[in-house]
Amino acid sequence: MAKKYRREPLPPLLRNLIEYSLVILGSFFVALAFNVFLLPNNIASGGVAGISTITKAVFDWEPGVVQWVLNIPLFIIGVVILGKNFGLKSFVGTIVLPLFVLLTNDIDAATDNSLLGAIFGGMGVGLGLGIVFRGRASTGGIDLAAQVVHKFTHLPLGISVALLDGMIVVTSALVFSLEEGLYALIGLFATSRTIDFVQVGFNTSKNVMIITEYVEDVRDSIFEEIDRGVTVLSGAGGYTERERRVVMCVVQQNEFIKLTQTVKMVDPGAFVIAMNATEVLGEGFKTT
Repeated sequence: MAKKYRREPLPPLLRNLIEYSLVILGSFFVALAFNVFLLPNNIASGGVAGISTITKAVFDWEPGVVQWVLNIPLFIIGVVILGKNFGLKSFVGTIVLPLFVLLTNDIDAATDNSLLGAIFGGMGVGLGLGIVFRGRASTGGIDLAAQVVHKFTHLPLGISVALLDGMIVVTSALVFSLEEGLYALIGLFATSRTIDFVQVGFNTSKNVMIITEYVEDVRDSIFEEIDRGVTVLSGAGGYTERERRVVMCVVQQNEFIKLTQTVKMVDPGAFVIAMNATEVLGEGFKTT
């Protein structure tokens, strides 16, 4: 019988310490990217930070203070109206992020090129938010407002977020210029892609579905040549309604070509479908 391995969970105190540290570290990266890249170039790429960029230009209000003034009531509204326990870690993020914005506001801008500011500012914010999310928290702000909009309008949450961020980007285009509004969109895109990277990393795997008449031979060849496990699924042809078996195998990117070559050696007529699998947990892949 194969030996089973069980990862012991972290003690609650250590786990909480790590998660709070991630929230604080991520908030610092967000604040640094905001002050070094976004704010100096008038890139209001959505969120409460984008609002504070606009109010800084129009009223010369301190961005960190504006973020506090907006974030804390939004957090309270989220708790009262939505009736959810957003958690102490999210409240810490709501408080700490504007504090870091204030503490880093004297750092010189890294560039006066708006395109570079949008790209690297968006990436920096995405890196910070991804770290905060790994700490199982958030920094409040527009996400909470979007949930309130979702509750009362029944719009999908993703559309609610997009609408609010879109309004901020449009406002920035009116306050600054159309060009800077477009740079704000680039910043938003860079943020979203970087968050995805922090969440799933570079190690995108392939989930391969193989429809073949030679299931056992294909399975054995994968065992021998690729040293990967497979799952055999039951299916049926949509046209013939004939029962078919489907071999499913998950491999790393660098194993994909070898897998297809192995399958074709056994059955040149095999039907092979490959899909990206961005989060694979289990033996041979990530364990947590």
